[in-house]
Amino acid sequence: MASTADDADGSRPGRQRRGSTAEAAEAPAGGKTGSAGPTGPVAGTRWLNGDERAAWLANSAIMISLPAALDARMQREAGLTFFEYMVLSVLSEQPARTLQMSTLAARTAASLSRLSHVVGRLEKRALITRTRIPGPGRRTNATLTEAGYEVVVAAAPGHVAAVREYLIDGLDPQELATLRRIGAAVDTAVKREQADAGSAPPPPPKAAGTHDTHGRTAD
Repeated sequence: MASTADDADGSRPGRQRRGSTAEAAEAPAGGKTGSAGPTGPVAGTRWLNGDERAAWLANSAIMISLPAALDARMQREAGLTFFEYMVLSVLSEQPARTLQMSTLAARTAASLSRLSHVVGRLEKRALITRTRIPGPGRRTNATLTEAGYEVVVAAAPGHVAAVREYLIDGLDPQELATLRRIGAAVDTAVKREQADAGSAPPPPPKAAGTHDTHGRTAD
């Protein structure tokens, strides 16, 4: 199926191509189009070279395929979507199992409207309650109920097993260290942009020696 190549894969815009997205898309030889050089936004584009494109596409597969696999497995084993699990998990790690909705949205990388829809669904299952925060503005807290805590604790072993199977256990220690550096670099870049846009600050570090529902032990 033909598709335009102006996606986020670094391909040259305006050109149609067939086949796998792993096919290389190269700018014209010498950076020229016809008898004149490219103009407009194309002229300043830093196209991906072969190695950069291969790395981006491999990580795009992780970003697309891994969440989908985790979601399918979570729904099959725990009756939760992956995002629902993340909402419950984040709340389970907070003092009083409570967060303001806007902060919870930032912690789960979701829009407030998406989060409100999902929390409403979890509220109907008595896994979360919402309460208005006194004072000016429309501020709301989300609180994990005891039933919600039991659900997320029961789901956590399956989540960790899936993460191990799909990602962690297939990598050696050096690859894990590299993956951690890559993740930290991406996270820093994203949070820099969020800070510029006025988003919520990153969460504080957990206390040493504690465990959470992502299977981590805090350093």
